[in-house]
Formats: sequence, structure tokens, C-alpha cells
Amino acid sequence: MLENIKAELVKLHLELPKHNLVVWTGGNVSIRDPQSGLVVIKPSGVRYEDLRAEDMVVVDLNGKILEGSLKPSSDTASHLYIYRQREDVNGVVHTHSRYATAFAAVNKPIPVYLTAQADEFGCEIPCAGFALIGGEEIGKQVIECIGTSTAVLLKNHGVFTIGSSGQSAVKSAVMVEDIAATVWMALQIGTPDVIPAENVEKLHYRYTHVYGQ
Repeated sequence: MLENIKAELVKLHLELPKHNLVVWTGGNVSIRDPQSGLVVIKPSGVRYEDLRAEDMVVVDLNGKILEGSLKPSSDTASHLYIYRQREDVNGVVHTHSRYATAFAAVNKPIPVYLTAQADEFGCEIPCAGFALIGGEEIGKQVIECIGTSTAVLLKNHGVFTIGSSGQSAVKSAVMVEDIAATVWMALQIGTPDVIPAENVEKLHYRYTHVYGQ
């Protein structure tokens, strides 16, 4: 089932260690197939370099396993909760990327200090509350707190990102870590200035409607 999505997931998962967003077996990516509504997600506890397309697990939106011999990610219930609440989302990523998680550890959002953040997110990156792993609780925090952003920090935990596709969700995860690292460095030097909201809006519009091919 959904062989193209399984193959895409192998490639997208390899982007996470490539960009230093995960260590060992932490983190995961899922993709929802827009046609069938089924979700494909990483198996639990398998190292990234060992992942194969046939290892991916196919589930319905209620968590019923339809294909796969391995246990799905321990974050599956939260991924599915997000998909059920957001019809516009077809990709979800979870990481414990170092700099972004440092902000999560101290329960701080990331204000818009950088044009790169204005471009990609169009708003501050919020920090949600604490939730235990294994059920829908993390997904509920994501939905409650993410707002118009495509990334949200989770207190004491890590990062969740969403997108219209798996690739866009992975891009968001890469960008939030890069921004968090730069902001952390800036905070060692002094106090950066927040970009005014009207300029954030203009930058985000240009990036999403004019930039690129």
C-alpha cells in the first residue's frame, strides 16, 4: 500500500540526521495520503540508516494498523490527532533538535528577530505546554498552540512541525532549528530587536507569493 509514500518517507527521514535534527532513533515523520486519508509513519525505535520502505507502517486515522509488521512510532496517536483536526495538513514531523529544544526546555517562544523567520513562518514560534508521550495529549497541545505557525515547541520536550506535504513539514523542521540556533547566538551578544508586525506580514507575503519559480 502507498508504495510511493513509503519510499518518500525513507528519503525524508534521512534529512533529519543530515541536518542534525535527531540523534539515534528519536524523532519521526508521517505523511497522510490525500486520496485515501491513510497515514504512513516511521516504525518505533528503528535507526534512520536502517529504515526501508517496507518497514513503514500504514494506519487509518483512528490508529488501526492496515499494513506493516513493526510497531508504529510512539507518537502515532498525536500525529493522527493533528490530521483529524487539520484537513490542510498532510505532513507531520517531530524532532528534539538541539537549539529549538533548548527554547522549549525553558518554556520560551521564539520571537520574530530574523527575516528568515518572517519569511518561513510569518509569526513567532510558540511554545506549547507539557504533555506525556504515547497518547493524543501532545497532538492536542500542538493544535491548541500552533496558531498560524507551521512549527511549535513543546515544553521540556522538542518540536512538532506541520505542512501541506511531508517535504514542507520537514523543511519547517530544518528552518526552525536554523532560526533557533541563530537566535540563541544573538542572545549571547545582546538583545535583538523584534521585527514590527507589519514588516513580518510583508516579508511573509513576498516569500509565499513572489519568491522562487
